[in-house]
Amino acid sequence: MTVKAILYDHDGTLVDSETVHFAIWRDVLKEFGAELAVEIYQKYHAGMPTLANAQDIIDRFGLSHTAEDLAQYKDEATQIFLENDKFPLMPGVMESIRFFVDLNLPLAVVTGAGRLGVTTSINKHDMAHYFNEIISADDVSRSKPAPDCYLLAAKRLGLAPSQCIAIEDTIHGAEAAHSAGIPCVVVPNSMSNDSVFPHAVQVCQDIMQASQWIKQQYT
Repeated sequence: MTVKAILYDHDGTLVDSETVHFAIWRDVLKEFGAELAVEIYQKYHAGMPTLANAQDIIDRFGLSHTAEDLAQYKDEATQIFLENDKFPLMPGVMESIRFFVDLNLPLAVVTGAGRLGVTTSINKHDMAHYFNEIISADDVSRSKPAPDCYLLAAKRLGLAPSQCIAIEDTIHGAEAAHSAGIPCVVVPNSMSNDSVFPHAVQVCQDIMQASQWIKQQYT
């Protein structure tokens, strides 16, 4: 099979944001008298959409707010962060993007996060012009680990899912790609490096190692 498009996850893959998202969730929950442990975030929340995380947190801590309200608090806090700062890029990201651009492969971002935060993040790094599509949780009724966002990305690119390759960092993201019929290469980060990835076709130490492996295997 020859790959015809590269689909990047955003949080934890393109940008080093999971530690920031954890800190924001922790600060939001402190206002409600709840303490979110990093081990719980790593196991249940990393790579998951904000609304799904909000519902899990409400169930876990017995909060009286709705998931929609809690997700809005989190989104507002994230937007305040992005107005004043930006998520740092993961090591090697720009080299990976240019590597695939030089191979004339279309690129897309496929994220479980909301569109506003992702586009703000990408624009702050002046990367938007590299991507043919940005698929967010706002574009689908079911986000990761459901396959909908990846299926939509392939459809918008005019490709079969099997003609795409996903690059992810979490179990939930890899499951979403696998369920869509898209081979997934995983690059774990500090929030996911203790995980096992049964749905990955390859696990790599960094994104450029993943990029080289994809070229060797699929081009």
